[in-house]
Amino acid sequence: MSERPEEPSQASDAESLLPIDEHVEEGHDAEGRKVRHRGIYLLPNLFTTANLFAGFYSIINSMSAQSALAAGDAASASKYFGFAAIAIFVAMVLDGLDGRVARMTNTQSAFGAEYDSLSDMVAFGVAPALLAFAWALGDMGKVGWMVAFIYVAGAALRLARFNTQVGTADKRYFIGLASPAAAGVVAGIVWAFSDYGIQGSKMSFLVALMVAAAGMLMVSNIKYNSFKELDLKGRVPFVAILVVVLVFAVVFSDPPRILLLAFLVYAASGPIQYLLRLRRDKTLP
Repeated sequence: MSERPEEPSQASDAESLLPIDEHVEEGHDAEGRKVRHRGIYLLPNLFTTANLFAGFYSIINSMSAQSALAAGDAASASKYFGFAAIAIFVAMVLDGLDGRVARMTNTQSAFGAEYDSLSDMVAFGVAPALLAFAWALGDMGKVGWMVAFIYVAGAALRLARFNTQVGTADKRYFIGLASPAAAGVVAGIVWAFSDYGIQGSKMSFLVALMVAAAGMLMVSNIKYNSFKELDLKGRVPFVAILVVVLVFAVVFSDPPRILLLAFLVYAASGPIQYLLRLRRDKTLP
């Protein structure tokens, strides 16, 4: 296979003095020749950076909530827990946008894919685990942080497996619960109950079960619908936009509880469909 020379650098003399190496990425052109690209695509990585910031912001608010609890300020702690949970849901929206923007603008890259995975690890792995630990699991001592670690490890393994199966897996399904959906379950629990002023210490055991279950579902072989077959660019019946408006109205009527219910239903859909398939297979002659 022939190889094309590296693209010429456009960096100025001032930029070349910076102690930062230019990113060089190998790819192939339309004729199959190997080519090296300098630099990164800005637009999709802006969304990924915003996703990373949302995860970091969630962690900061979880720490602030824990400090408020230690000072006996339950009202401020509830507010910070809410901010932390909302930040995780915002990260989900941004995570869904960066990949679509990259595909629509033809700016996919290996750098973007790796950066996206690392951002997801912070936003949907570390941030939800720390949120659950600060709200409820911390009162369980070593058991609490072990449960939180199970979730973090599950998210890391889920993302690593996803990256290695991108080119071979059926795009209609996720193998294992996607990390944003697992984060939605954890963040939804904290947001829904802390919004009512309920302290996590009163339901530590239930939260531990939910967090551990979410971590295990991420590394399971249970299939979940990815909804990637939905054609968002084609024409749809007029009633479709009415359904979208209705969905928005329902969600914004009570965001914490509605989002928690939605993610719980999605998380449960995988095991339910798996059991139904097992039952169907057993009944077949």
